[in-house]
Amino acid sequence: MAARSILFAIAGGIGLALSLDPAARAATTAKPPHAIRLENTKLGEVYETAAGMTVYEFKIDVPHSHKSACNGECATLWPPVAAPAGFKPRGAWGMASRTGGETQLTYQGYPLYTWIKDKKPGDITGQGVRGIWRVAKPGQAQVSWAANP
Repeated sequence: MAARSILFAIAGGIGLALSLDPAARAATTAKPPHAIRLENTKLGEVYETAAGMTVYEFKIDVPHSHKSACNGECATLWPPVAAPAGFKPRGAWGMASRTGGETQLTYQGYPLYTWIKDKKPGDITGQGVRGIWRVAKPGQAQVSWAANP
């Protein structure tokens, strides 16, 4: 009888864990704002702007601080992805404030940028630059900051 109770407890725990997993996944993979879409690359699915330019995260930014650490010359090389007009944060998608008062789109707390050296849709040349830039990917499993494509 005790073994049967343990088996049901374990099975119940597994069921609970499985039922929580999709909700946790949904929080990080909530539908992106209309300014962002998914593209399949050699690094797997990555986010890109509606114009097709790959979206990146900056390791120096403090996640969930709602601020960008990339300003001035940095923002010239790594243009911030503007939050769409009327955008309301949801799930893993949010906004950061910029020095000039503009709002920048964030994913999992990281402000998002494009890379001036990406010349055409699908380019991912910013991945791993200086070990502090990486493509933004859906979900929790992100590419290493230093990995080169």
